[in-house]
Amino acid sequence: MSTYTHGHHESVLRSHRWRTAENSAAYLLPHLRPEQRLLDVGAGPGTITIDLAGRVAQVTATEIGEAEVDLSRQAAEAGGATNVDFRVEDVHALSIQNDAYDVVHAHQVLQHVADPVQALREMRRVTRPGGIVAARDSDYAGFVWWPESSELTEWLRLYRDAARANGGEPDAGRRLVSWARAAGFADITATSSTWCFADPENRAWWGGMWADRFTDSAVARQLVDSGDATTADLARIADGWRSWAAAEDGWFSVVHGEILARA
Repeated sequence: MSTYTHGHHESVLRSHRWRTAENSAAYLLPHLRPEQRLLDVGAGPGTITIDLAGRVAQVTATEIGEAEVDLSRQAAEAGGATNVDFRVEDVHALSIQNDAYDVVHAHQVLQHVADPVQALREMRRVTRPGGIVAARDSDYAGFVWWPESSELTEWLRLYRDAARANGGEPDAGRRLVSWARAAGFADITATSSTWCFADPENRAWWGGMWADRFTDSAVARQLVDSGDATTADLARIADGWRSWAAAEDGWFSVVHGEILARA
């Protein structure tokens, strides 16, 4: 496995717990049926997982370690989802039998793994013939914002360098079709969608979250320890995020690639 660049600081979980099936898996929802079994790879704090569990018969949520999978378990307990079970799994080598699920879903996972093609092969293996593998990943090089900001430009460069140093691919969204074809899929539907942060409340949330992540989370420690940035650099970038959030004409678009691949 590659190193998970974001880590699990509160500022990271604040971002991940905002995600729902509606704002993060809308491309998949029309294909879900009440009788299906679904595998959610890299479930994180479980908000998308719990939403998906309300639409299918049974969900298995996986994460890379016990501490991580416990975040999903806590969400299921809090949300009263009784049709979810939990497993610690490496997506490169799932300990799951062939053809076990109707749908396999991964949100913002393939950008972080060491071998996304092998991960997709495994996701395909555990999907029944005719079932769906669904993946959605952001594409950092496609992020755009206004007003222009030297601090946000520096943030993007530093983040992409850190993610690649950890063995990931931050510009994953544009590569999903290529990876799926290399994994043996032939029937692939590709789309894209965005998150947009433009009103004052959403700007404050998005900008404040990234300001905190770039001073307190795992990526901040990595950048300082590697010598790629100083704590003063990161504080300046965090201030740049806050300035962007305060701008009345502030706008930020996060682009995602999406695939629905038939097994």
